[in-house]
Amino acid sequence: MAKGQKNAIAPTRDENFPEWYQQVVRAADLAENSEVRGCMVIKPWGYGLWEKIQGQLDQWFKDTGHKNAYFPLLIPVSYLEKEATHVEGFATECAVVTHHRLELKDGKMVPSGELTEPYVIRPTSETIIGAAFARWVQSYRDLPLLINQWANVMRWEMRPRLFLRTAEFLWQEGHTAHETAEEAMEETTKMHEVYERFLTDHLAVPVIAGEKTEAERFPGALNTFTVEAMVQDRKAIQAGTSHFLGQNFSKAAGIEFEGRESKREFAWTSSWGVSTRLIGTLLMAHSDDDGLVLPPRVAPTQVVIIPVTPKPEHEEPVFEACQKLADEISAQSFHGEKINVEIDKRDLGGGVKTWEWIKKGVPVRIEIGPRDLEKGSVAMVRRDQGPKDKQFIPTEEAVSGIVETLQSIQETLLQRALAFRDEHTTEISDMDEFRKFFTPDNENQPEIHGGFALVHWAGGIEDEEALQKELKVTVRCIPKDPELRGEAGTCIYTGKPAEGRVIFAKSY
Repeated sequence: MAKGQKNAIAPTRDENFPEWYQQVVRAADLAENSEVRGCMVIKPWGYGLWEKIQGQLDQWFKDTGHKNAYFPLLIPVSYLEKEATHVEGFATECAVVTHHRLELKDGKMVPSGELTEPYVIRPTSETIIGAAFARWVQSYRDLPLLINQWANVMRWEMRPRLFLRTAEFLWQEGHTAHETAEEAMEETTKMHEVYERFLTDHLAVPVIAGEKTEAERFPGALNTFTVEAMVQDRKAIQAGTSHFLGQNFSKAAGIEFEGRESKREFAWTSSWGVSTRLIGTLLMAHSDDDGLVLPPRVAPTQVVIIPVTPKPEHEEPVFEACQKLADEISAQSFHGEKINVEIDKRDLGGGVKTWEWIKKGVPVRIEIGPRDLEKGSVAMVRRDQGPKDKQFIPTEEAVSGIVETLQSIQETLLQRALAFRDEHTTEISDMDEFRKFFTPDNENQPEIHGGFALVHWAGGIEDEEALQKELKVTVRCIPKDPELRGEAGTCIYTGKPAEGRVIFAKSY
């Protein structure tokens, strides 16, 4: 940290939120832009975070009966054409492969060997997986078919931002086929609830769960359900979606089966997914002006131990004490997983190492030096508190209380984020107030304003498009929580009767 600088990250959130975000990603060593425009290199610390998210979600999927599979990266264009709404929704984002080799001409490599049919690099896999399902499903006895895929996808992004919007990103996509509409809808809502619980319990990010309006629905779906998070510039992030596809994709792909009455029927399908956008979500929800702040449940390293060795003769006893402490802490589990501990023995100054781990967001930092050995104590710092808020506690207490400490940090981050969201969620009953709520009043920091507006709404697609053009706001969801949805009222935009409230917000 530069001399005289109060925080590790410059600019701060209040000074320039978009640039602050980029600086936190860089300072935490999560990722970097690649040579391919719009794509990123996920570095070990960022990928370690994704592995934690992936591993925990994957276990939930398996616990709910799903199996993992893998499907081709390239999708024939003709497959997308089978479902008109779907292809129209993704057409402007597709990267297309048209040739199958390169030839050297005039010193340059040029495409050659034009393909008979172009391929699209998957923006999502409903169509290619539907083709496989059509081969796999012959009878009602083959159903339900519950499949998940961990993969990369590509959607040509014009305004990339690391982890939030990149041309290529990592995700999981679940795809299921069912005998009845009721079973498919039950699957859709079940996975919607899985995402809601995961964001809340694992990422410590409170979300508002609900259904998308027709204007925001997944292309080709009958219903799209979402979990919407508010981050610290008061914008919304769509953190996960689950789609009831009806029979649209099964009819397009020919997913037919012999029913119980010996009649041919089309399957009912669903799809659902989350991506590396979850990393951007938790970063924007929790981090501060000193860097990343990680919820302990998904931190790649939950406890870092820093040896303090003023003289060479101190190294051996201090290192031995650090190893003993690491062994005792890592022998414990936190929410069913072994606690991850790292000892930082690098030949660097203590201050440099300390700030590096602060910026990486490690939940607990423990320092041990010669004086600590004499006293039988350690210096402990929680990342959810200030960098100088050290607690000097007996070593035995550090060991016996580590699980409680990690849980306390997890709960603190959730409660902070919940309080922030509630503070910036407002019921609005007229358009003047609505426009004022979403109009910046600070020219120096126009990004930070607004929040979640709860309003009665009965507008259509054109009305939503008009408000998006005017104020850059969209309906994030129709909340499933009856208290948020409220009672019937009058639409603030059209004056028509409205069944309840929706949430408007600016978003990423």
